[in-house]
Amino acid sequence: MTMNNRNIVLASFVCVITFCLGCEADNFQKLDERQWTLTWSDEFSGSELDLTKWKYDLGQGQNGWGNGEYQTYTKRPENIKLDTGNLVITALNVPFGGANFSSARIKTQGLFAQKYGRFEARIKTPYGPGIWPAFWMLGENISEVGWPRCGEIDILEIRGQMPNTVFGTLHGPGYSGGNPVNIMYSLIDARFDDDFYVYAVEWDDNKIDFFINDYLYGSIKKEQLPGDWVFNQPFYLILNVAVGGSFVGFPTAQTPFPQQMLVDYVRVYQESN
Repeated sequence: MTMNNRNIVLASFVCVITFCLGCEADNFQKLDERQWTLTWSDEFSGSELDLTKWKYDLGQGQNGWGNGEYQTYTKRPENIKLDTGNLVITALNVPFGGANFSSARIKTQGLFAQKYGRFEARIKTPYGPGIWPAFWMLGENISEVGWPRCGEIDILEIRGQMPNTVFGTLHGPGYSGGNPVNIMYSLIDARFDDDFYVYAVEWDDNKIDFFINDYLYGSIKKEQLPGDWVFNQPFYLILNVAVGGSFVGFPTAQTPFPQQMLVDYVRVYQESN
């Protein structure tokens, strides 16, 4: 969920990105069978956000959270709440806190982090030019080494003006900001804001696999990165909806507000021995 255009697309994944156009996806789908044990989850079944699991990021951040975002993040119920079993993050175009827009961002930093495993969330995304929903992770050592040395795994990012396309991205030293390593997955005759989808990664010491509804649409391997592999430490989780920024541009007259991201659950697993 960091800066600028995602413009490195691994050539070896072009077939996967366009699988709907006739690629032989079955060959790519063959994975070693794994057994998973649940290590952490939030089903959002209560009446308030569980602050033993999540913290709020608040305000406008430095340089719009490093991305030129236009919103301020709040913990107001207008921007974040639990409703009928879902976490609801709402982006508004009402001025607040010195910004023209408001939204919410939460994280598990200092409360939960894990090295390797399966990380998934069932999400219904918002849409519209300038809307930027994300489910992502940062390395737990960010306060010691900074970004991008800490590493970043973007499990889900969507440009609101492209509601049928999901980006999965890695940032690290030598491949960050406007030059990350990413892959894309596009629906044909459907959009991700029409329904809930399960977005996941399975991560080990050599590669990170990206899934939508358990369909493996891409994999990034250690040896394919143009810089150091920094994905060998615990990472924590982040959920947010940004408004504007270098990745999506400014909202337009065609951007309907309010926009909401609904999260049914977040679950983390460790591979069973």
